[in-house]
Amino acid sequence: MKAKNKNMEELLSIKDASKWASEYLEKNVTSSNISYLIQYGRIKKFGDNGSTQILKEELVEYYKAYKKSREESWKDQLGDDLNWALSFEQYKEAETTKHVHRLHPYKGKFIPQLVEYFLDSHTDKFKKEVYFHEGDIVLDPFSGSGTTMVQACELGIHAVGINVSAFNALIGNCKVTNYGLVDVQTEIIRITKNLKLFLANSHTIEFEERLLKELYIFNNKYFPVPEYKYKVQRNEIDDKKYGAEKEKEFLPIYNKLVKDYNIKLRQDTEDSFLGKWYSQHVRNEIQFVYNEIRKIKNQDTKNIVSIILSRTIRSCRATTHADLATLLEPITATYYCGKHGKMCKPLFSILKWWETFIKDTIKRLVEYNRLKKDTFHSCLTGDSRNIDIAGELNNINHNFNKLKIRIYLN
Repeated sequence: MKAKNKNMEELLSIKDASKWASEYLEKNVTSSNISYLIQYGRIKKFGDNGSTQILKEELVEYYKAYKKSREESWKDQLGDDLNWALSFEQYKEAETTKHVHRLHPYKGKFIPQLVEYFLDSHTDKFKKEVYFHEGDIVLDPFSGSGTTMVQACELGIHAVGINVSAFNALIGNCKVTNYGLVDVQTEIIRITKNLKLFLANSHTIEFEERLLKELYIFNNKYFPVPEYKYKVQRNEIDDKKYGAEKEKEFLPIYNKLVKDYNIKLRQDTEDSFLGKWYSQHVRNEIQFVYNEIRKIKNQDTKNIVSIILSRTIRSCRATTHADLATLLEPITATYYCGKHGKMCKPLFSILKWWETFIKDTIKRLVEYNRLKKDTFHSCLTGDSRNIDIAGELNNINHNFNKLKIRIYLN
């Protein structure tokens, strides 16, 4: 739907805005992408939910920066021989982190489309011959989080990875393991049930629910969506100053709830990472789940459930949403979050993220099971400069050393 406002400026519905942006950028822009721009104050919203409209002029202004080709910009810096096809700019994040590629966070990994480009059977003006075929073995001596193994397995190519980090090797192996999903789900259900029983005598869940209600009321009053973010984007509000004022204003409410529910914000000793970056309640829950995982008899099941716990732990650190990577100082109180444009809180229980990552992990494993081929794949732990690859592989599979290995350096 298109309309004109009183100043004769063109208004677009979210659907029409999506269509216009897709044509303008020559790439798919979904309605969700447009809604995101509204939610985060990039463009102003007119009308109520169900009849939301935006100014085409604002949309043009926002996307104007994208219109200048990034390809041209990079070629100005790197030269005309740049193979822009390898930028894979047309892919969305959901496609570059598909199925098990987002089984666990990992810094610095490359996208699967780049690996697939070199491993698959296509040719083009840059890739003039096929380097790998089904049944070959590809060796990735710097395996990272296993991206090469995952894509090789999809293409029917055997794969060996090497990683000096035992944990990173575990991530890679967990991505390509053939699981007994019934056993995995059985153990997850058992642990989650026991965790909830463990929390029955704790006030943390009740405390967080009460705190969220108070934050909802406060944020609706002082940080209305999307008006607040829109004004911040246009410098009509100094969000740092305003946020600091509201942070102080909410603090008494928070402190009273902490006292009422007897919440212990810090641990007695903070001489370790787990001691410093987690509240006492979160630390107790982590230890409880860890002890439950140790009871799992099937090693493959134990490994993947351990990955779920690791992913959960990473998301439950006592830090702000804008400081997930650098970790400056532990956060033990509610704070103004510049990323979300409202008052946010630290975590006091792992239950929400534990259950979220359980569902996400099972979904990704099932999705990948439909795609991967019957191949051999393993990530070895060691230094690729001196590891006895043949010996290590012989311990895993006696027939594996008979196959021809092609080297893939990432």
